[in-house]
Amino acid sequence: MKITVQSIRFNADKKLLDFIQKKADKLDTFYDHIISGEVYLKLENVEDEANKITEIKLMLPGC
Repeated sequence: MKITVQSIRFNADKKLLDFIQKKADKLDTFYDHIISGEVYLKLENVEDEANKITEIKLMLPGC
């Protein structure tokens, strides 16, 4: 499955991109007709440590 990663307000390093691809490849065990996916990584402007947001959009046939 082809995964496109967009990081907003920071640069994602190779280690993070490999981790995302590895985890996304596991989705094939649940549904093997996934065409591709888009991952959005965002940082919020808050002082809390939980300031990271991840959004995943999967492209499926017929949708």
